[in-house]
Amino acid sequence: MRISWFASLCLLTPALLAQPAPATVPGVKLLFDLSAKGAADADSRLVPSSAQVTFARSQDPNAPGLTVTIQPGKEGYPGINLKPPGNVWDLSAYGRVEARVVNTGAKAVSVSLRVDNNGDWQAGPWNTESAFIKPGTTGTVTVIFGFSYGRKPGYALNPAAVVNFLLFATKSDAVQSFRLESLVATGSAGEKPPVDPNSIRTKPKDGILFGAGVVLDAAKQLSAQGAQASVITEGQRPIIKVVCPAGQANASAALKPAVGRWDLRDALEVRVKLRNGGARPVLPRLRVESNGGPSDWASAAAPLAPGTVQELAVSFLSASIWNGKPNTGSRVTHDAVSAITIGVEKADGESVLLVESIQAVLPPAPAMPDWLGKRPPVPGDWVKTFDEDFTGNTVDASRWRVYAENYWDKTSHFSKDNVIVGGGVARLRYEKKRGHHNDDPKLKESNYASGILDTYGKWTQCYGYFEARMKLPAAPGLWPAFWMMPDRGASADPQWKRQDTGNGGMEFDIMENLTRWGASRYNIAMHWDGYGKTHKSIGTDKIYVQPDRDGYITTGLLWTPGSAVYYGNGREVARWDDPRVSNVPAILMFTLPMGGWDNNALDDAQLPADFIIDYVRVWQRKDLAK
Repeated sequence: MRISWFASLCLLTPALLAQPAPATVPGVKLLFDLSAKGAADADSRLVPSSAQVTFARSQDPNAPGLTVTIQPGKEGYPGINLKPPGNVWDLSAYGRVEARVVNTGAKAVSVSLRVDNNGDWQAGPWNTESAFIKPGTTGTVTVIFGFSYGRKPGYALNPAAVVNFLLFATKSDAVQSFRLESLVATGSAGEKPPVDPNSIRTKPKDGILFGAGVVLDAAKQLSAQGAQASVITEGQRPIIKVVCPAGQANASAALKPAVGRWDLRDALEVRVKLRNGGARPVLPRLRVESNGGPSDWASAAAPLAPGTVQELAVSFLSASIWNGKPNTGSRVTHDAVSAITIGVEKADGESVLLVESIQAVLPPAPAMPDWLGKRPPVPGDWVKTFDEDFTGNTVDASRWRVYAENYWDKTSHFSKDNVIVGGGVARLRYEKKRGHHNDDPKLKESNYASGILDTYGKWTQCYGYFEARMKLPAAPGLWPAFWMMPDRGASADPQWKRQDTGNGGMEFDIMENLTRWGASRYNIAMHWDGYGKTHKSIGTDKIYVQPDRDGYITTGLLWTPGSAVYYGNGREVARWDDPRVSNVPAILMFTLPMGGWDNNALDDAQLPADFIIDYVRVWQRKDLAK
């Protein structure tokens, strides 16, 4: 898109851009006169976001535009607002807005363009895109109406009622400077972003990638490395034939989607039914390829004799755990699978594999370890310090808060009515229901309600084993989480000091799920040294765990000095050993906001949705008690 606009922008010569009034160019509407001879009232419609930001019109006729300079400071997104000459810009005849920007500073800069309708900006009545521009180079920031953040569907902007443009950078400890050369509306009404074929996701019916009812386009979908791959027919049934030459190491063939990637988020493994079609024993092996990386190789336990049929399974889970080092733990992104690779271990003679079917499946629900929910996973002199089974019909106010600030989801409010206790569980309910934040008429109203449970001001612990059993909501766009934050106690007030993740404190994300991923994948992470420019974090978003027979997952954190070990359904899934692991007491938190960094849009039709918590249990090792 940027290249095509650059070609059309060549029609707008520097001399034309320097004219005092907008020029008439077919399909292009100049939105702001940025020349040195600009309209007298234009400067009054340029509003810096803070004193960090200043602007000046270029006096160089060969480099017209508006130079914006941003000094270092505390502002997170410093920039400049451009207001319309009247109440609104009516851009209903166009499909997008484009800002052509030159980086005049000494360092690379991320420049974003926000296009606003009226309303509270925190509620999101805007579309935004960004461009990363190196020093001395030019970039174009393009906002297509109705799309944001990498051209994903966003707020349904009304182009007939645009009230503001905000051109902004990010927080920096160095001076940032860029020149806005042009701001134009162009394109056709109702325009949509071009579709990147690799962004297409296909959910195969019943998880069948190859087999009954699936038509295979061999030219598009089969490839080979050091081998030969083809489709043959046995009776009425197609078979993938893979021939690996003698002595060829790592010979393999791959089955790919016809377009884009497979979305296998409802599965946890891929099963391949194959037969030894050669004259000698063969040891087959399989691997899942994805945007995030490959799975472990899965091999047969013993060579297959000629004519033998076997079904092999390759799991999205890894045999290794994540430990903070590259390429540890699972790397599979199960919603972006790019191929299934089929090969053999090095053989003395020619090997032939005949693939009869390939299917992504969810295995039978696993049996849980006997110790789960009863004790920590390691020996020690342990004492249970927190035991919540949510008996009764009300929240235990001596343990839990239901009101707090909402730092994560600017479209919803917390309400005590959205924390529902009954039947031995607590439910955080996300629903479309207008109300005031924290049920306080003096606080902001919003259209969605959610619930929160945390122990701030009521309970803390430093070190121990922390475990919860939970059922995740299925509605897209939600972000359920079980996590911990520091709390140094009332003597450390105000709250931002009590909960500072610097000075030894740390945020522990024991389980945070983006509902787009489904119920079998979640993220673990640790954050420390604040959330500004000194912020640090480590973790992985590829923890796979299968819900039990009742649809619940059980996750835990074993926290000891210099060590954080994470468990999923009683299995160790991640470990980070480092002196920086927190040594500050922490609270328990359960939240259900909308959003997240890799989620789909919220779907009102699938609300209300519940994040269900069955139990919360904590143990302390006696020698670590503070």
